Amino acid sequence: MKKLLPLLLFSFLFQSCFSYKSVNFNDIRNKKKQKFKVEKLDKTNAKGRLVSIDENTMILKNKGKSQTISKEEIYDVKVRKFSIIKSAGGVLGTYGIIVLVLPVILVIALLI
Repeated sequence: MKKLLPLLLFSFLFQSCFSYKSVNFNDIRNKKKQKFKVEKLDKTNAKGRLVSIDENTMILKNKGKSQTISKEEIYDVKVRKFSIIKSAGGVLGTYGIIVLVLPVILVIALLI
């Protein structure tokens, strides 16, 4: 039981509660410092927070470094969105593992 709480916390903290949704470059507004994932035409990716955007370029900041990306280089732009379904699924899945699987393992361990 001592290891139950760290297991629960570990699985809750490291689950993916976010997903990326494709957006049109012209619809992006610089208001909430959103996180973006940009797929370029040369098959490289850039991730970061939006610093500024105009009609031809966007500037992302990731780990203290700024990246300027022109509109002509961009293949796809995705914005990070919080997903309540993934969060709830992760919590329920963790709870299910703890309630259903852990007792079975403990019983088997006691029988051996």
